[in-house]
Amino acid sequence: MARYFLEVMYDGTAFHGSQLQGELPTVQLAINNTLSTLFKTKIESFGASRTDEGVHALANYYHFDTEQELHKDFPYKMNAILPRGIAVENVYKAADDNFNARFDAISRKYRYRIYAKKDPFLFERALFYPFRLQTDLLRQTAEIIKEYNDFESFCKRNSQVRTYKCNIMTSQWEQRGEELHYIVEANRFLRGMVRGLVATQLRVARGQCSIENFRDIIDAKDCTKAYFNVAGHGLYLEQIAYPSGALELLKFK
Repeated sequence: MARYFLEVMYDGTAFHGSQLQGELPTVQLAINNTLSTLFKTKIESFGASRTDEGVHALANYYHFDTEQELHKDFPYKMNAILPRGIAVENVYKAADDNFNARFDAISRKYRYRIYAKKDPFLFERALFYPFRLQTDLLRQTAEIIKEYNDFESFCKRNSQVRTYKCNIMTSQWEQRGEELHYIVEANRFLRGMVRGLVATQLRVARGQCSIENFRDIIDAKDCTKAYFNVAGHGLYLEQIAYPSGALELLKFK
């Protein structure tokens, strides 16, 4: 039995999130069905990061196990069967058959995209946010986030987690042409955490919440104090890192 990893990108607006939800169209269900079709037996995949409905991924990972050899046209056949909103970018073989896509990831990086001038080509690809923002305050809130490691205030209710602690490696805002982006990287994220961080920071940048209030929200460890009201389609899972040597990139001819 060998363990393989799929590096997958997808348009989140086409699915009800990444994780299985019965027969609702999700990324994981589509991958499971495609693998099962190709191998002519039931195959289950396991994802590295759970993304909500509407959230996109430039690189999410799913592992699966099989005793069968991968066909030389495996990536091509996967992409031919998968819905048009999903694409397999790369295929890897794990050096350790117990290596886990979710639990063995070192870090995840997300990007949230905002634009202020109406653009039909950015519809459901970024958040249309036509409000005056004090970017100096955004820079301050992004730096403040790096001072903390308990983010219970930015975790949605009914999340079954043992700890709210996250090690934030990157937290910054940057201007990309006409767009404003928030980039955050951490060892792990809580349910709704990135959208909560973005929405609450935007309140500060619009003068609806002070820097002191922002700190109070984090210190409160209460999700009713934070804001989560930004759309999922502005958010991208951009990168997942694994230990060096853990995955071997497979080449297909």
